[in-house]
Amino acid sequence: MKVAIAHAAESRNRHQRHWLSAALLAAAACAALSVTVTVRPAIAQTVTVVDVVKVAEGFRASKLLGTKVVNSAKEEVGTLDDLIFDQDRLVYAILQVGAFLGLGGYLVAVPYESLEISDGGRGIVLTSGGSKEELQQTQEFKYGQDK
Repeated sequence: MKVAIAHAAESRNRHQRHWLSAALLAAAACAALSVTVTVRPAIAQTVTVVDVVKVAEGFRASKLLGTKVVNSAKEEVGTLDDLIFDQDRLVYAILQVGAFLGLGGYLVAVPYESLEISDGGRGIVLTSGGSKEELQQTQEFKYGQDK
């Protein structure tokens, strides 16, 4: 009987040691996690507020595409084919020059600032001048592969 009691006591002590080891291991893991988790204060962000009434007076690119473009001498030079925004946030207008019924056009890129939009967006003037023939003598614009 003494042996059975001693064996039961030893078994209880072994379970207590395992439980204590597991508890210490869990506490160490929690401590390690608390060391790696850092709390950073919220960073204040500034929101730029725009005048939405003024923005609404602008022109939608989707409505301008396909609009005829004339030069300062009122000669038709082509149509607005696309708008490209480069990495520096500069905007370029892609004009299709010399197309017949939308086919066979030659694409040229001009700075957006060289366009004057008039008649509520129904007219575009290329203020930097240039005839259709002169524009076709410039380097042709080609779209990038994945753009």
